[in-house]
Amino acid sequence: MGIGSGIALFVIGIILTFAINVDTGGYVDLDLIGYILMGAGIVVFLISLILVMRSRRTESVSATSVDAATGERVTRRSIRDTDPIA
Repeated sequence: MGIGSGIALFVIGIILTFAINVDTGGYVDLDLIGYILMGAGIVVFLISLILVMRSRRTESVSATSVDAATGERVTRRSIRDTDPIA
């Protein structure tokens, strides 16, 4: 589930709570289901946002050496991703 799923759950919860006025005979409380869906949507949205925005650590390494044939300085750069999860 992602950010879009959280927003969709929240919107469905708002619709059930505030836009639909149906008497179900006391068996199902649509307002309560709407509030539960709104809460779940907020939780899913926040968790997805935290996972998207977490920082990834990168390590940049550069090495400079002199080419023996031409005498020019040669710099080599490499970037490594040190994120253990990915």
